[in-house]
Amino acid sequence: MTEFSPLEAHIRHLIATSGPMPVSRYMQLCLTHPEHGYYVARDPLGREGDFTTAPEVSQMFGELLGLWAASVWSAMGMPPEVQLIELGPGRGTMMNDALRAIRILPAFHEAIHVHLVEVSPTLRARQRETLGDTRPVQWHHLLEDIPPGPAIILANEYFDVLPVHQMVKKDTGWHERMIDVDDDIFVFTTAPDPAPRFEVLLPPQVRAAPSGAIFEWRAPTEIMTLARRIRDHGGAALIIDYGHLRSDAGDTLQAVAQHSYANPLRSPGQADITAHVDFQALALAAEDVGVRTHGPVEQGVFLNRLGIDTRAQTLIKHSSNVGAGDVASALLRLTDSGNKGMGSLFKVLGISHPSIETLAALSDLPLPPGPAAP
Repeated sequence: MTEFSPLEAHIRHLIATSGPMPVSRYMQLCLTHPEHGYYVARDPLGREGDFTTAPEVSQMFGELLGLWAASVWSAMGMPPEVQLIELGPGRGTMMNDALRAIRILPAFHEAIHVHLVEVSPTLRARQRETLGDTRPVQWHHLLEDIPPGPAIILANEYFDVLPVHQMVKKDTGWHERMIDVDDDIFVFTTAPDPAPRFEVLLPPQVRAAPSGAIFEWRAPTEIMTLARRIRDHGGAALIIDYGHLRSDAGDTLQAVAQHSYANPLRSPGQADITAHVDFQALALAAEDVGVRTHGPVEQGVFLNRLGIDTRAQTLIKHSSNVGAGDVASALLRLTDSGNKGMGSLFKVLGISHPSIETLAALSDLPLPPGPAAP
């Protein structure tokens, strides 16, 4: 008799008792089950983990985002106190690099209160190690738990792991894609009945998709909560993730384990499961709340506007030959549009209070002076 992991046994039981499970529910259980979820009990980052994010590629990424945050603070009128918030902060690397860059701007450095939104006990422990006693940091499970006041919010690779619904177009309409058990393995299937009036909500390019096409959508709860925070308390947010600029049909659900693609229906809870972010849907949901949106633009464009090449040259000048090569390699990976680069795959969207008309690098505005040499 096959022996299943506790999480797989739990999912099989749910399907056996309640019928096929929506992809979104399966993804949620795999990633955030309170005991066996992928993000609850492990550090998935780095060479020893399953994937590498931009902050782990180079210190330049976090440093430039710190200076971007400073430019937002200036556009806000330099309030004496501002909440600097990161959603899904990984190991704390990006915030640590951002705070190091911010130190060259003492007034801003003194104004910020740092908040990290993190559900994983394992990653919270890593974040404490990374940040040390840099400055006081508060941890929260939800954005809504953070004290009121103007805020600058950073979200790098946060939205791609939020549960995604998949809809399959048939002659009878759009049917939710589901997970079932067949021949003792998980398989994809579809709900027998179409979702009522689902098509009227879709943009024209998706309505025109052929039979068999898959359309992915996420509940707008997270982006609308973020947008309301900005609308009601002031400030801005920066969302960086891999995805597409406009809503369209396509199956982007994927799993990654040990830096290689894996089958998302095998070994639940043992691999990262993600889907591309629909930036058009994010922007429209935010605008519906009453905030401004800026972009999206490709990550390579964004980082080049922030002056990453200048920062790279400074680091190279103060590095050994090996270190200089590492910096050059990191620069290429963060900005290049080729197969191994993040430059075009990742997009950047800004959200601001209506009183902030432009945002640096999303509107070609200059930044404060860059960080000093290491």
